[in-house]
Amino acid sequence: MPRPKKWRKVCGLPGSSQFGPLNVPLNQNIVMMTVDEYETIRLIDLAGFTQEECAEKMSIARTTVQRIYNDARKKLADSLVNGKTLVIKGGDYKLCDGLEEACNCGGCYKHRYGRVFDHKG
Repeated sequence: MPRPKKWRKVCGLPGSSQFGPLNVPLNQNIVMMTVDEYETIRLIDLAGFTQEECAEKMSIARTTVQRIYNDARKKLADSLVNGKTLVIKGGDYKLCDGLEEACNCGGCYKHRYGRVFDHKG
């Protein structure tokens, strides 16, 4: 029996879910990034968290954060270097409600603004 998936806690969703070159049709050359991959980029590269702090925030192991972060960086590089559209959706995540004491995020973007993103679960 396979091990059950552990949901990754996500406190911030992107304001936009598609990024890329303006001169390429959307249906060609797409790189798919999951919401949990986006969250590791947001926490580590934008917020300046260490991988360990990111793991604590997302309620997963540091080694899992390291793997997710490496995958996300490869996807960002592929999109930038090769002129591919980056689409953010899906993944194994749960939105936080902002009510946890350790969170201090004020609630997820979805909860604050009613935004809906595709995700499994």
